[in-house]
Amino acid sequence: MHADLLPVAVGGDLGAYSLVRAFHEAYGCEAVWVTPRVTHAFQHSSLIAATVVVPGLEDPEVLMETLERVAAQHPDRTLVLLTNTDWYVRAVVDDAERLSKRYLLPYCSAEALEQVGNKDKFAQVCERLGIPTPATVPVDIAALRADGGRDAIVALKVDLDFPVVAKPASTAQYEYLTMDGKQKVDHLATRADLDDLLGRLLDAGYEGTFLVQDIIPGDETHMRSLTVYRDTRGKITMLASGQVLLEEHAPGMIGNPAAILTMPYDDAADATRRILDEIGYVGFADVDFKLDPRTGQHVYFEMNPRIGRNNYFVTATGASPARAVVADLVEGRSPDPVEPASQMLFCVVPFRLLLRYITDPDLKARLRQAKRAGRLAHPLRYAADASLRRRYVVEGVTASYWRKYLRYYPRPTADGF
Repeated sequence: MHADLLPVAVGGDLGAYSLVRAFHEAYGCEAVWVTPRVTHAFQHSSLIAATVVVPGLEDPEVLMETLERVAAQHPDRTLVLLTNTDWYVRAVVDDAERLSKRYLLPYCSAEALEQVGNKDKFAQVCERLGIPTPATVPVDIAALRADGGRDAIVALKVDLDFPVVAKPASTAQYEYLTMDGKQKVDHLATRADLDDLLGRLLDAGYEGTFLVQDIIPGDETHMRSLTVYRDTRGKITMLASGQVLLEEHAPGMIGNPAAILTMPYDDAADATRRILDEIGYVGFADVDFKLDPRTGQHVYFEMNPRIGRNNYFVTATGASPARAVVADLVEGRSPDPVEPASQMLFCVVPFRLLLRYITDPDLKARLRQAKRAGRLAHPLRYAADASLRRRYVVEGVTASYWRKYLRYYPRPTADGF
């Protein structure tokens, strides 16, 4: 069934590989991999029928020409475009009319992307719907420059208690910035730290908005992740959620879940459905939220206009992203979301390393039980893609997390920083 399917994966991260794996698990199909460089996630993978290495792929026109060339080489195949990187998603959405002549595109419209691809605008949608978000001060860096640059920083009013976190409103826009000390998310202990960050952003020529936010108390086990697919008929046909156990801490990777214990959050599913309905969203979306121990409520940080780097936790529950896309865009039907048969533990780090950062004895016991029951899912460990060379790469990547955590997050803290 669907023997003509050909996934075309753009980018080399763990999330892109997980999507390729999902299609292979569901339909047995290999994929074309389009990438600016060879990465460990795909190295020596038998799931890849062809690798297209194109430096400069971050240029939208280079990306479009490359994808058109790939399509021309496979005129009789049903091509599904897969990516899990903000700037590639932006380029695909912007040129959707051009690409849709040959590719199936499980992505939102440009209008919807403007609502969720920018964290500040996402917060405005949540406010209209009465959905909690962190207290936030948006700082327009271009306006700050126009008001006097570094001299205007001192007069900037920030009605938040320090420490705070700061992040770009648009990850896609921030990706292209070159700046000393650049972080995906900045943890700022004092007002002086904030002033220093804003000054560096000015010096680097950044033109976007930066969000300064209240820190929601609690360590990483208070974080949650929810992933959905809303089809072209307006129905959510895939949904999975879970408790984040550990996040990554290396610069550029901060905030990416490294381990998730799957479980339902009905209130978050309802909030997500309302947001997607409000903006008429179609395609994959990934929601980050956190349990606020002060109120017992979930607080919503952002909605990524893609499936998320950690998307294999969805496949592990039985809720296949591949089947959701094919049902919608190939078969024209809207199946009900799959109910998980059992609780799964998604984990990309060594299990012993994960336990090092779990301080709750009851939670630690549940994780050990999940492992003993065979409910431990590693996205790169796939029996159908396990040549000796491949296993060597995967085990090397997994073991390297020991070094990364000992360097960037040597022991668990009360707030995850």
